[in-house]
Amino acid sequence: MKETDLIIMDLRQFLMCLSLCTAFALSKPTEKKDRVHHEPQLSDKVHNDAQSFDYDHDAFLGAEEAKTFDQLTPEESKERLGMIVDKIDTDKDGFVTEGELKSWIKHAQKKHIYDNVENQWQEFDMNQDGLISWDEYRNVTYGTYLDDPDPDDGFNYKQMMVRDERRFKMADKDGDLIATKEEFTAFLHPEEYDYMKDIVVQETMEDIDKNSDGFIDLEEYIGDMYSHDGNANEPEWVKTEREQFVEFRDKNRDGKMDKEETKDWILPSDYDHAEAEARHLVYESDQNKDGKLTKEEIVDKYDLFVGSQATDFGEALVRHDEF
Repeated sequence: MKETDLIIMDLRQFLMCLSLCTAFALSKPTEKKDRVHHEPQLSDKVHNDAQSFDYDHDAFLGAEEAKTFDQLTPEESKERLGMIVDKIDTDKDGFVTEGELKSWIKHAQKKHIYDNVENQWQEFDMNQDGLISWDEYRNVTYGTYLDDPDPDDGFNYKQMMVRDERRFKMADKDGDLIATKEEFTAFLHPEEYDYMKDIVVQETMEDIDKNSDGFIDLEEYIGDMYSHDGNANEPEWVKTEREQFVEFRDKNRDGKMDKEETKDWILPSDYDHAEAEARHLVYESDQNKDGKLTKEEIVDKYDLFVGSQATDFGEALVRHDEF
């Protein structure tokens, strides 16, 4: 067998595993499976500007990128910050609004997702045109699996392909069955995009709704999280989940969750950390109080946005370059 064939086989096996983990996530019988998608914290540091701006740096740049600024002189930090401001100002009107800052922060926080898509991109973009068609994705992901009507691993690949195609079409905003990088990101990570949330709910309900009546009843809800595996004694967290279902999940008390109730469960309306941070950065930097920031206003408060060798709790103490 050729080396290229082995590489393609390994890739297909990886993608099958990824698809199966998404559709049929399994956990140990006594471990709780969590289907709820929460907005992550912007930083693991305490947000206390009186002590340091480390939280703001992590929020604005992402934790890994923020570290790179700590090695720069104040002048270098300001220069790089100025280039970032040009990217944030998407409408190129010379101002940065709260909305533009919020979008930037959300993008910075999802860098690991974009990196993941970037790493996979070349494997799917077979004709190297900078786009990924449904045919390209299908051929790379499923390939010869579709030629075997009775695979020995027990999985129904045709059914999985139908599910993937439905999600691909949802991500493909213009309906041409060709995905841009942003659309492909939405396909691989639908929980990160508002317009993909319905498909996340639909796929979740299909996974859990074993009797296919279009609802999730209590036993299906518990069965998705916990397998008795011959043990009559349920862990305490399972009893708590039963109470959660009755008291909070099943809002209309009809004994089952419909689409909206399922959406409220797995996609809760969390506190918008990015919006709060954007508001905070504008408030602290907006010298003329017009509700938006110029590049000069941002660079003047550079130590709030980014670090440097000389940043010390908001006071830039210029040191000689020791390097």
